[in-house]
Order: sequence, then structure tokens, then C-alpha cells
Amino acid sequence: MPVRGLVFDLDGTLVNTAPDLLAATNHVLALDGLAPLQAAQMNNFVGHGAKALLTRGFTARGCTLSGAALESRYRTFLDFYMNNIAAAGSAPYPGVVALIERAKAHGLGLAVCTNKLEALSVRLLDELDLSRHFGAVIGPDTIGVAKPDAAPFREAARRLNVAAAEALMLGDSETDVLTARAAGVPIIAVPFGFTPEPVETYGPDHLVQHFDEVWPLLERHYL
Repeated sequence: MPVRGLVFDLDGTLVNTAPDLLAATNHVLALDGLAPLQAAQMNNFVGHGAKALLTRGFTARGCTLSGAALESRYRTFLDFYMNNIAAAGSAPYPGVVALIERAKAHGLGLAVCTNKLEALSVRLLDELDLSRHFGAVIGPDTIGVAKPDAAPFREAARRLNVAAAEALMLGDSETDVLTARAAGVPIIAVPFGFTPEPVETYGPDHLVQHFDEVWPLLERHYL
């Protein structure tokens, strides 16, 4: 059936958030007297939520982080990140705003389905003037389930008033591919996001190099 909704991952798909995630992580590391991470390391650390990011960051500096110590640093990370969410240069990827506007003009519903907490996601979208485009923003805390479970994707589709089978996933990682597979929907992947292996390794239905390629692909296959 024709696609009536597009569901986007956030970090590494809609927005390059690496600069600000790096700044928040390095802020927490610095409080423990640890050396900062480099930008190139973020691809391997982002995608499974802030706790996983911190755990991997501390591991890279030879430290184990768990239990109460992890919770404490997690709260510090969230406070810093919330107050500086786009200060270091997070920005939409080239072509994404044009795609969003074209999809809206065509009558497609748009949603975000991410493993970033809902409040942080909305704050980021607000800062970048993107919130107005989306009919739903689903984080791991929205319904208490995170990707790659299909439930967040299905909730995003429900809030767009479309059947899950009428929606399509756009993402950058194995987590997004697994989410699409669990939901039984196609996924268009972008190669410039956050993933330890090239996203094509995980077998997305389509791979685009730039968001300018997405609309022609949709017209050929899904509209």
C-alpha cells in the first residue's frame, strides 16, 4: 500500500548531533579528570542512549562505569546536554529540510522515533526550528520501550493516524534496520550517521548518499 507517513531517526539521521554529544560527554569525563574523546570516536558510541554513550566513553578511558556511579554521571550529562543542546553546532543534515517540506506538501505525516529521551529530542527539535514539522516524537521513555523493538515505531505511526504498514523508516544504524524489520516496514538508510560498521552491512532496503535522493526513491517505489 502507498506510504502515508515517514518516521525518522534523530541522531545521525535528521540531525548531526555529534558536536554536542561529544561536548556533554567530555564535560562528564573532565569532572573525573579523564582526557576528552575525539570526534571520530562518536560514531562507535552513539545510538543506544546516553547511558551507553557514557559507559563506552569511560571504557575508552580505561574506566568501568556502572551502578550508582553511572547514574550520577548520567544526571550530570543530561543537565549539561539539556542546557547546551545545540551550542556546539548540532544541525540538520544537508537536504533534510527540503525533504521534510516536500513530504508535508504531499500530505505525508512525519514523526521522529529515537533512542534519545523524548524531552531532549523535543528540546533539540525546538532549538533547530524543526518541531513544527512533526506530528509525533517518540523516545525510549515515551511508552517505556526503546528501539529496536517495533513498539516505538508503531506508536509513532499511530500518532500520525496511519497504519504501521503505511509508514516507512529512515535511519542510519543497525538499530534502525532492526526496528524496521521488527515492524515489517521498509527502511531507507543514510551512510553519514553514527554506526561502528557501514550501515549497508545491516541490509537496509535502500541506501542514499544524500537526502536529495530520497524523494525520487519514494516516488518510484512507495507513493
